[in-house]
Amino acid sequence: MMRTRFTFFLLYFLTWLILSWSFNLVNLVIGVLISALILFLTSGVLEKKIGESHKNLKRYLWFLYYIPLFIWECFKANLDGAYRVIHPDLPMRPGIVKVKSNLKSDSGLTFLANTITLKPGTMTVDIDRDNGFLYVHWVNVESQDIEKATKIIVEKFEKILMRIFE
Repeated sequence: MMRTRFTFFLLYFLTWLILSWSFNLVNLVIGVLISALILFLTSGVLEKKIGESHKNLKRYLWFLYYIPLFIWECFKANLDGAYRVIHPDLPMRPGIVKVKSNLKSDSGLTFLANTITLKPGTMTVDIDRDNGFLYVHWVNVESQDIEKATKIIVEKFEKILMRIFE
């Protein structure tokens, strides 16, 4: 278990270094402290889930595939948002849409909801776990139809998240 915690600590610390991209002593110390705090706060979850997820290396590999996909989708959404600001004549139809998720685990649904929220132009406002629905505020509603909205907002992320969390 100690080796696993150290591995997660290194993962958190490397994430800090990549996101901050500053390698001075102060930043390194702050990164160590924040990584240790995150490890402390998530240790209960790690102990609960480590048995099932540590054995399955494929989940980690799918997560490594997920990261660039998420970054690419965020990049495209940022370009769309910037384009709408530069060209205010473009229609904006904000609204809340209902999308369907096939994810069953709390971790998977939470990750999907956070992914949607982190992507510019969308924000998860509620989750109906019993029926598998997410309610998403969308800056430019392309369709109120549940299936079409699900295909546009959720589908590309959900396929990979199922391999990671289910």
